[in-house]
Amino acid sequence: MEKTIPRVLLAGTGSGCGKTTAACAVLQALVNRGLNAGAFKCGPDYIDPMFHSRIIGAGSGNLDPFFFDRNTLRYLLAKNGAGRDVSVIEGVMGYYDGAGLTTARASSWETACLTDTPVVLTVPAKGAALSVLAVLAGFLEFREDSRIRGVILSRCTAMAYRGLAEEIRRRFGGRVEPLGFLPELPDCRLESRHLGLVTAGEVSGLREKMQVLARQAEETLDLDGLLRLARSAPPLTCAPVALPGKEPVRIAVARDRAFCFYYEDSLAALTEMGGELVEFSPLEDGALPERIHGLYLGGGYPELYGERLSGNTGMRRAVKDALDRGLPCIAECGGFMYLTERIGPWPMVGFLPGKCWDAGKLTRFGYVTLRAKRDSLLCRAGEEIRGHEFHRWDAECPGTDFRAEKPGGRAWDCAFATERLYAGYPHFHFYANPRFAERFYDACVKEKERLCRKL
Repeated sequence: MEKTIPRVLLAGTGSGCGKTTAACAVLQALVNRGLNAGAFKCGPDYIDPMFHSRIIGAGSGNLDPFFFDRNTLRYLLAKNGAGRDVSVIEGVMGYYDGAGLTTARASSWETACLTDTPVVLTVPAKGAALSVLAVLAGFLEFREDSRIRGVILSRCTAMAYRGLAEEIRRRFGGRVEPLGFLPELPDCRLESRHLGLVTAGEVSGLREKMQVLARQAEETLDLDGLLRLARSAPPLTCAPVALPGKEPVRIAVARDRAFCFYYEDSLAALTEMGGELVEFSPLEDGALPERIHGLYLGGGYPELYGERLSGNTGMRRAVKDALDRGLPCIAECGGFMYLTERIGPWPMVGFLPGKCWDAGKLTRFGYVTLRAKRDSLLCRAGEEIRGHEFHRWDAECPGTDFRAEKPGGRAWDCAFATERLYAGYPHFHFYANPRFAERFYDACVKEKERLCRKL
């Protein structure tokens, strides 16, 4: 299929350069103009898409060249960008930073290349003058086809921008267009913690902060120029990635401040097959939803809410009883921790052995390829899916039923896997191997049939 998807990738020179602020400012300004904007995030991050979703009022998708092959990457962009006036893709880390120190594999640059997307580079200008152009020149020349067509200067003053913009036009001869600047806006700064930014739901006055950014974008960014660049992107061609329709099932999905790390396209794969996703809160609710045939416990920050999760004994008991009865369950990272005996001093569900503790630093951080060592809920022995680990808390018993291998070759055993369970630190995306989604869904169908036989 071929689709016209106006799109632009907002990249940065490195983490902390202001690209998330720029992406939020642009998205909110476009929405305020009445445009139907789409949002995407390069890489495996969960938190930035939450901010995007709060702004555009719809899910924000992940575009990750490590997870997906070229066609799947383009398909997800075409699928979620269809009918949008413009789609804004936020980059990850520095523009050329990839899955290792010396590779651009899985970088924002690779995403731009695979999706034929024009790029606007965010360059911080505080404390510099002509050196800003040296940085820009380096990014333009580092790859023969950088795809960088525009630049936004962050932490820049109006006076400095006028001179720098003129010099950018003179030195680069139209190769890259200055598209405005954003000054320092300390009142709009987003707080961070050990896994990155705090989540969108935790930011006080988020809506007001986004409006401040939007007003600034209208004043000092060339939004019309950015839209022209987005509309210059060529049509996107790809083959559909079809998922089979199946018998309807109900799948409970934990969704609250403790459990909020989900890939929206991954959940959409379950609904596309016919699933009804029923959200519940392990923090607030006293029991699981009724008449469910599967359970999905995503990642998040359960360690921040350990006392409340532990105090909700009704939910802990309900989850353990359901798993003891064989309810099919996926539990990733924070969800896995919830199923162990303890998180720090707080008792948890206790379905899995051992306790979790604060390791004081990111542990086994990065991309992994998971290879199954035995037949289980999601796959057969030997089958693979690409995923990602991102956690500071570790577990006494992280499991041994999958083998995780980093792109550099380091490997370790991880995760618990049975015919009814996947529980482990690695996160994965169903579109990285749709067969995993089908197997989980089939297990939910069997659970529905089992319950019907009991009636």
